[in-house]
Order: sequence, then C-alpha cells, then structure tokens
Amino acid sequence: MTALKITAGDFTFDAVLEEEKAPQTCAAFRKVMPYSGQIVHVRWSGEGVWIPLGDTDFGVGYENHTSYPSAGQIILYPGGISETEILLAYGGISFASKMGQLAGNHFITLSGNLDRLMELGNSVLWKGAHEIRFEFA
Repeated sequence: MTALKITAGDFTFDAVLEEEKAPQTCAAFRKVMPYSGQIVHVRWSGEGVWIPLGDTDFGVGYENHTSYPSAGQIILYPGGISETEILLAYGGISFASKMGQLAGNHFITLSGNLDRLMELGNSVLWKGAHEIRFEFA
C-alpha cells in the first residue's frame, strides 16, 4: 500500500492508495503527484467536497466505482455525462450532478485523523474553498 499525506486548508490526513481495487486510476493519479487543487462543497451529493476538473482526461474508465462512498473515501469521476472531478466524502453521500446519478472510482481511503473530517467539511461549507494537496508520505 502506498501511503499519502493530504493537506486541506488547516487539516492534514493520512491516506492510502487503493492500488489493488483501482490499479488504473491509482497509476493515472501517480503521474500527477504531487497534486494540488481547490476543494469546494458539493451541490447535489450531500456531505462531501470536490475538486472540479472540467474536461481533464485521466485516461481511465470505471473500476471499483460507487455512487455511495463512505466518509473518508475519495473517488475520481472520469468524466462523461458530467465534468471530471475528485470527490471526498465526509459524511452521507449519494453522488450526483445536475445530469443525475453518477459513479466514481474509489481510489484513495483516508487512514488517519478521521475525527477531523466533519470539521473540514463544515469549514468548506461555511467558509468557502480550501486549497488541497496530495503528496506521498
């Protein structure tokens, strides 16, 4: 398992790449590491934050995909009927867009500091966008 460190605003989380469950997605994401972006609160899905990626093409299809990631799971929606995005669930999620239900590849799982996850989500909800950085631990 490959260990990651994810920093979002003032919050830091330990995480692992789900290389056995989503090998193509993990390989594609490794190519862009370290990765930085901005998270904003989801609009339709529930308790989550996302990185809008427009027409970014990671060159992957569906693998280990879900519409209902658990708190602490990160999914990559590879694009199609909606824009490409990375979503981090911090609570209950039913992954969707204005186009309807979506499914994304679960490729990262947070493994440390989960007790701060709801605080991160609420901070993004009430204070706005936060910088986020994914790097190897």
